[in-house]
Amino acid sequence: MNILLAMIPAFFWGTTYAVTQYTLPDWPPLLLGLLRALPAGILLWIVKPSLPSKDYIPRLLLLGTINIGAFFCLIFVMAHTLPATISGVGMMSVPVIAMLIQWVMYKHPPTASKLLCGLLLIACAWQLFSPSSLALSHTGLIAMVTAIACMISGSLLTKKLGTSLDWWSVLSWQLILGGTVLIPIIFWQALHQPQSYLSAIHNMSSMNMLGLLWICILNTAFAYGLYVWLLQRMSVVDFTFGGIANPIAGILCGYGLMHEVYAPYQYLLMGAMIILSLLPQWLELRKQKHSNLPHHAATSH
Repeated sequence: MNILLAMIPAFFWGTTYAVTQYTLPDWPPLLLGLLRALPAGILLWIVKPSLPSKDYIPRLLLLGTINIGAFFCLIFVMAHTLPATISGVGMMSVPVIAMLIQWVMYKHPPTASKLLCGLLLIACAWQLFSPSSLALSHTGLIAMVTAIACMISGSLLTKKLGTSLDWWSVLSWQLILGGTVLIPIIFWQALHQPQSYLSAIHNMSSMNMLGLLWICILNTAFAYGLYVWLLQRMSVVDFTFGGIANPIAGILCGYGLMHEVYAPYQYLLMGAMIILSLLPQWLELRKQKHSNLPHHAATSH
């Protein structure tokens, strides 16, 4: 049941790209990053107010800058420059890059199954993102790779900080501080490139408002709140399986909202990437459950 619940925040996160393209196509990514992060962080703080000590502020500021400020803006750059389906599926390559970072930086070599799945995932991504297969924006692809790097480094910082500070404070304050960091950058950009900001404000429509409510309230405040609540009740490995809803949401919303249609072999490559990204966690979970069985039960088959 918890894994089904874990699919809810993952699904909302997967809708980001298509919803942004459909409802907020010309809005500056920096502004969207601010409007997604800061109001959501304030709402979560109101639900459970907290005030971390000053010793935690620098670490929360660094975490908010990487995991929220930079990451959210890069997500919206992807939403404006890449097909929603490709963005959703492409982010499933996170486990491969995380595996490489752990191998190179922390000297934790991957298991044979992780290495094999990683190599196969890279092969599928190479075929799917090949210029002969799809014409994709270089800006969008760079944003995707950078967003993945931000997600991984942010996750490592979050895990480290979560050992000494409660999850809810980490979540709400990284959203608040991550959004706040964007304010002076937005002012600077608005002074030098005012047209996109003026156009967004002057041409505000009900569709824009619906899009903002979706990405701020449902996509961020609700989804991240549910994410934190679930992490207290299930393992990270178990929660990972809910992530399958993320690329599925990208594919469905890309088709339903943006009418993105691909060849059958491209959908097969997408499906293979999704399965390969989850397979190592599934094998690890199966191994853990098997090792936890009583010896006589484990050897009776």
